Amino acid sequence: MYDVFLFSVVPYLAIGVAVVGGVYRYRNNRFSYSTLSSQLLENRRLFWGSVPWHYGIVVVLFAHLIGFLVPGMWASLTATPTALYTIELIGFTFGLAALIGLCVLIVRRFTTERILAVTSPMDGVLLLALLVQVALGFWVSLAYRWGADWYIDTAVPWLISLVSLNPQTHYVSALPLAVKAHMLTGFVVIALFPFSRLVHLIMFPFWYLWRPYQLQIRNTVKSAH
Repeated sequence: MYDVFLFSVVPYLAIGVAVVGGVYRYRNNRFSYSTLSSQLLENRRLFWGSVPWHYGIVVVLFAHLIGFLVPGMWASLTATPTALYTIELIGFTFGLAALIGLCVLIVRRFTTERILAVTSPMDGVLLLALLVQVALGFWVSLAYRWGADWYIDTAVPWLISLVSLNPQTHYVSALPLAVKAHMLTGFVVIALFPFSRLVHLIMFPFWYLWRPYQLQIRNTVKSAH
């Protein structure tokens, strides 16, 4: 009963909250789509937190995404013991880097007065959710080995069933509690996303891809003078 609600209803609720909240925020306060960068406020600890966090989380998310988008290829990659060991070691290493980097960023944000002054309560909630999410993922990789292999037969078909609007909770109902919590916390992060500073990630200036080259040069020259 609980699994049906948690794994067939909560994901859609989280995505709905993210979409509606993001659109509402953009329509009513689009200038808040900013990082409110704190780099100039305290740069040293930012480096030691930001670098391992970004590299670690990008690699881990990329591996999850490849397994979801091309499960057949991922299954082939993990078919041999050597490849599986290598992938597990890489995932463990970058997962640890992401966890350490996030911890450094959280300590920096809440122990530096000038940075704390530009931190909203929702930023704190999102950072806590991210910390739980990453910590659970690291624990899963440590306690329930060979996740790169069984991920293909559990989480991937469940996610595909969500995309096809036909949730199949039996793929994940027998998984350990920590694994389930890791999956659900991911959707909590998605739901909180548009209400925090991370929302700036969807505001990449794509118009620069087709902006006239001459205009860029002219503006560069003008700014130099």
